[in-house]
Amino acid sequence: MHRFFHRALVLASSTILLSACASFPHGAPITGLRLIGEQRIALKYVFEGTTVGGLSGIDYDAASKSWVMESDDRSEINPARFYRAALNYDSKAFSSVSLSSVHFFTQPDGNRYPNLAHAKLDQGDQVADIETIRVDPQDGSLWYGSEGNRKVGLHPFVRHADGGGRYLATLPTPVMFNVSKEEVGSRNNMSFEALSFASDGKSLWLGMEAALYQDGPLATPDNGSVVRITRLDRAGKVLGQYAYPIEPVASRPAPGREADNGVSEILAVNDHQVLVVERAGVANADGVYRNHVRIYEMDTEGATDVQALPALAGATYVPARKRLLLDLEKIGLARVDNIEGISWGPRLENGRRSLVLISDDNFNPQQVTQILAFEVL
Repeated sequence: MHRFFHRALVLASSTILLSACASFPHGAPITGLRLIGEQRIALKYVFEGTTVGGLSGIDYDAASKSWVMESDDRSEINPARFYRAALNYDSKAFSSVSLSSVHFFTQPDGNRYPNLAHAKLDQGDQVADIETIRVDPQDGSLWYGSEGNRKVGLHPFVRHADGGGRYLATLPTPVMFNVSKEEVGSRNNMSFEALSFASDGKSLWLGMEAALYQDGPLATPDNGSVVRITRLDRAGKVLGQYAYPIEPVASRPAPGREADNGVSEILAVNDHQVLVVERAGVANADGVYRNHVRIYEMDTEGATDVQALPALAGATYVPARKRLLLDLEKIGLARVDNIEGISWGPRLENGRRSLVLISDDNFNPQQVTQILAFEVL
């Protein structure tokens, strides 16, 4: 969950021509993205007895023609959950969003995830901070990632659930991502933020939000940072791990205020290219945050496999290449919110593919749940 708060925004539409062609999983290269439109879900909208918000992950379920959107509520408002929805758009307009059902994730014992106040940590309870979700292209089941909680010793995890959220398995992940009492491993609230099936559906990409302690400092307005993006098979075997360079924060905070930049989601393009959403927040004097959101294309060809490097700081390696595809501040929106989800969508009636982004409002009145639909040119 991103920590930053924002003001209102208005709807806009635009066409963005990318700087060069990018590969695409279904043949033709991307030459541009056209913003079809925007819809929002009202603040703390009540649906089937739950409060909707914190939508930090989204994916399209082609078999059921529905969208899956998870909340990063740590079971504090309602138990950890996801929603199924219809996004009604075509090449001309994005007309509506309608929720159809809510489902609760369960732990291995079949119980829903508790919040921290009620968790029995000594008995194996996890407090889920679910930041990313994907529909399994093979059978429609779900995979999701949680950031854990360093303050109480909960490691980040990736779990597999059935289509209703019931626990199936936990994906083994590298020990280097575990939390520690020492300054090593994952930082608090900055770990498993991003997940994507590879384009062949046989493996998964897992992205960190920010650098491990041993990999170097966080991004600042003066310096970038680095995160590890890892490819794993369905049994948890690491197939490759790459260092992705994060940009410096795009603007400066007011004196005494905070700013950061990190990876909020990833989306596979083909066997060696992945879209990476970099999302920054910069606080003004009133403590209100402005977001900078950019989508880059990461290319692992020629990059060093860094899985054997215990620390990136001071190490010699070739990072993954990156290329800016889209700057959301340059597409005509009056405001860009806290974008945390990205997904390929269904083909439009003109035969072109679609792409959808979603923002996490943190259940905060200074933010909005913003859903943006694009036509892929």
